[in-house]
Amino acid sequence: MLCHSIIIFTLYPNPFQPCNLQVIKNACLLFEEIILHYKMVYFQLQLICMKKMFAVLFCTFLISVSKAQTPSFIKDSIDSYVLQGLKDWDLPGLSIVIVKDGKVVLMKGYGVRDITTKNPVDENTLFMIASNTKLFTGTALALLETRGKLNLDDKITKYFPGYRLYDTATTNLVTIRDLLTHRIGTKTFQGDFTFWNTKLSRAEIINKMRLLKPSFIFRQDYGYCNSCFLTAGEVIPKVTGRQWETFVHDSIIQPLEMKSTMVLSTGVEKQANVSVPYTTSYTGVVTQVPYDNWNNLAPAASIVSNVTDLSHWLLMQLDSGRYNGQRILPWSALQKTRDVNIITGSRRSSLYPVHFRGYGLGLFASDYNGRQIYWHTGGAGGMVSNVCFVPEENLGIAILTNNDNQNFFEALRYQVLDAYLGVPYVNRSRQQVEGFKKELQQQLQEIDSWKTRVKGAKPGLPLPAYAGVYTNELYGNITVSQVGNSLRINFGAKPDLSATVSYMDNGEWLMQYNNIEYGIFAVKFDIQGSKVRSITTRQNEFVEYDPYTFIKK
Repeated sequence: MLCHSIIIFTLYPNPFQPCNLQVIKNACLLFEEIILHYKMVYFQLQLICMKKMFAVLFCTFLISVSKAQTPSFIKDSIDSYVLQGLKDWDLPGLSIVIVKDGKVVLMKGYGVRDITTKNPVDENTLFMIASNTKLFTGTALALLETRGKLNLDDKITKYFPGYRLYDTATTNLVTIRDLLTHRIGTKTFQGDFTFWNTKLSRAEIINKMRLLKPSFIFRQDYGYCNSCFLTAGEVIPKVTGRQWETFVHDSIIQPLEMKSTMVLSTGVEKQANVSVPYTTSYTGVVTQVPYDNWNNLAPAASIVSNVTDLSHWLLMQLDSGRYNGQRILPWSALQKTRDVNIITGSRRSSLYPVHFRGYGLGLFASDYNGRQIYWHTGGAGGMVSNVCFVPEENLGIAILTNNDNQNFFEALRYQVLDAYLGVPYVNRSRQQVEGFKKELQQQLQEIDSWKTRVKGAKPGLPLPAYAGVYTNELYGNITVSQVGNSLRINFGAKPDLSATVSYMDNGEWLMQYNNIEYGIFAVKFDIQGSKVRSITTRQNEFVEYDPYTFIKK
């Protein structure tokens, strides 16, 4: 009725003017045509909206189906891929877990944990996860910041007034964050031969950091630093009254029901279902090596775990700090660990769809085929591992292995990422194994050539002239003694480590560690006149890159 009145008023704006009945009828017919037109428009709009809604719902359905689908590589090929990889890389055993959309897709062991007993690896087999410990330390410190117990930008001298680095400026500036992000200016692994598997206490290691001469620029350059993580971790007792291992166990390990996980490595070899550590370095054959003891560097590397427990860790990471519906850690703490604090690379990888890489608080971050991924690797004597998660895809991966001289553990991780993230298939293992074998063969040929030069020739001075105590400012003392026609080096801070030194020729000696993990090298004594001045030793770059010069006392 109102619309009728509007039309009539439009035709007859003056209400006092007499009305024409035909005009009014025409107006009513016009109104009916307008109503019919708008009804048709309304119907068409409804039809369009329904089509769009259907399209949206259909796309949502397709996305949900695609997310729910497990890639064919995981369903059909991963078993054969892994078994071939174990063979190609001389890898005794491996365990893997993949979690997706809040569920465990695959959790399985392959191969053996002990080549003598042939006991198989399963999902509960323990491995040393080494530097995958670092994210637990970074998370613990981020948690304490959310509780107001500390600030990641606190200067470390606030907690250790006597703490010193090589130069005064860095000492006065260095913070907890700097230590957690490997940006104090030292080289990767610098000092680790001194610190790794030694009888030095945590306090003694922290004190020796003042002797690490930096080669790079503070806060600008990245150099992976285990003693830095130790120092940061030792802040925890200062603010909580509990040791690092107690706090991490009570705050993270226990709430996540990681029931088999050991926070310290003491007694690992006595566990019923633990992998034996192996290497093929320097021999080309699978050789058992001693278990590492990382307790003095615990915040950097001491945790022992299995893929069953690590699935809980991954599920919590992918559910913003919740596990089994329960809040374990605040989301803000996890965010802090993932924020990149130093760039580690910004050039496109020639192998992987990666362009940018950085480091947070105990984990790496990068792009991967358009997604953001987080990961870390871990290397202990005889064992290497990786843990990786992709929040955008609700995907997590952990792989644990028992031969430290192989890259299959990484090739497999990237193969799984490729499968889930839509990267065209390339056999990552086959892509890399030939180059690895070639490099290993070159190493073995060099060692064989050295060994053929040990023919009983006489060195420049009588053997007793080489005997004595030698010292290095960072490491401390070693003792060189004559044993038959050779020399033996005993490393003071490493009671179980020694090396045989046999003369070759041209002033070169063949140095062979009793623990093959440390390597076989050609070394020289520095002789001045009729006196021995020093010896420069080397060790596996897996331990530390730079040689050590020991001066004879």
